[in-house]
Amino acid sequence: MAICTYNAHTLASEVAIEDLMMQAKKIKYDVIGLTETRRRHPLNAIYETGEELFLETCDSRGVGGVGVLVNTRTAKNIDSFEQLTTRIGRLRMRRCGPTPALTIFREKSQDYHQLGSLRNVSRLLGRFRNGQHPRRI
Repeated sequence: MAICTYNAHTLASEVAIEDLMMQAKKIKYDVIGLTETRRRHPLNAIYETGEELFLETCDSRGVGGVGVLVNTRTAKNIDSFEQLTTRIGRLRMRRCGPTPALTIFREKSQDYHQLGSLRNVSRLLGRFRNGQHPRRI
């Protein structure tokens, strides 16, 4: 499974989302974890291509916000996506072969020490770097 992360800097407009979708077509991925989406309203969208986009909200200062973009092949195995904090989102997948049942996407922040047990889960799955480089699990 190819998991990528991407600092979106803002996905508040349709133009920014279209740009994300065009950039995603250039790489091979199963899931892209999105950080700093800075959206005021959540968005759950299924595109004609079968890709699914889940975007959650930022805090009152316009900081944070997480989401995921899931490719067509992997989208059929999604159980749910939820935002645990404005900087942490959880994508639950139905177990199928070597696919992880739980994937955590996080953005490093000053309040990292407050994450408690989620820190251990992050270590288990590996540290994800900001960028579009797939990490095989």
